[in-house]
Amino acid sequence: MATCDQCGRSENMPYHCQHCGGTYCGEHRLPENHGCPGLDDWDDPSGIFDSGFDDSADNRGGRSSSGRLSGALDTGVGGPLGFFRGNMTFVFLGLMFITFGLQYIVAPLFDVGPDLWSALFVISPEHPLYVWTWFTSIFAHGGLWHLLVNAIVIYFFGQLVEEYVGSRDFALLFLGSGVLAGLAQMGVGIVQNDPTGALGASGAALAILGVLTVLNPDLRVYLYFFIPVPIWLLTVGYAAVSVSGALGVPILPGVANIAHLAGLVIGLAYGQHVKGRVNARNRLQFGGGRGGGGMGGRGRGPF
Repeated sequence: MATCDQCGRSENMPYHCQHCGGTYCGEHRLPENHGCPGLDDWDDPSGIFDSGFDDSADNRGGRSSSGRLSGALDTGVGGPLGFFRGNMTFVFLGLMFITFGLQYIVAPLFDVGPDLWSALFVISPEHPLYVWTWFTSIFAHGGLWHLLVNAIVIYFFGQLVEEYVGSRDFALLFLGSGVLAGLAQMGVGIVQNDPTGALGASGAALAILGVLTVLNPDLRVYLYFFIPVPIWLLTVGYAAVSVSGALGVPILPGVANIAHLAGLVIGLAYGQHVKGRVNARNRLQFGGGRGGGGMGGRGRGPF
């Protein structure tokens, strides 16, 4: 077990500063918190926070996975994307609520008809080449409850995944799983000649759930703030509901089951990919209220 060079605290998941070579705990991992000589590089346009920390003690040989996957993005303090580092969960939540406002407040004010509304926000087998809907449909939702359920899941679980894999990889996971989940649902609709569209962030939310299930299957989630449930059981439950629906025995009507399964599979695969370089906490309080559906809520094809 490593110890922090600054405070001496034992640390299961130490951070290694690539600027000074020191080993630090989470509290002292940032250069300004341990008097890093890299502070002298403030005049460097790329800043000193340019993926300067490995994500685990075993990654001394090179750049982190985050750096390899998205090194083209400058998220240093001196870079244009510095604000988003560590905040992507909240950025995505903000986009979800902004999009909800555009759907149900702004669009009606401008008398946007149902065809244009769908063309803006719904990924549909009828219009597979409306590429913008591959992304806008992630942040659009079929109603307030649909939005709130996904927002709660992303708020609680998303912060954990972002903390452990980094903001850039988290953003790629969120957007990638959301797009692929929507495309999977759309593809099945095309094959089955079903014109039903889909919208919602549940594909990305299930991917987040899948990542944490692999990293720590015994993570305790406190449903309604007092019912302890291991996260693997939640995952199995959502998977069972989605598989049942995909096989023609829907437990929750109007849910895009293929999108759920696609997002979950992506999350499980990514969790396996990063397993061993991160440590997840062992409990999480996750509350919710009553409503008409599970993840995805009511409506036509939410995911």
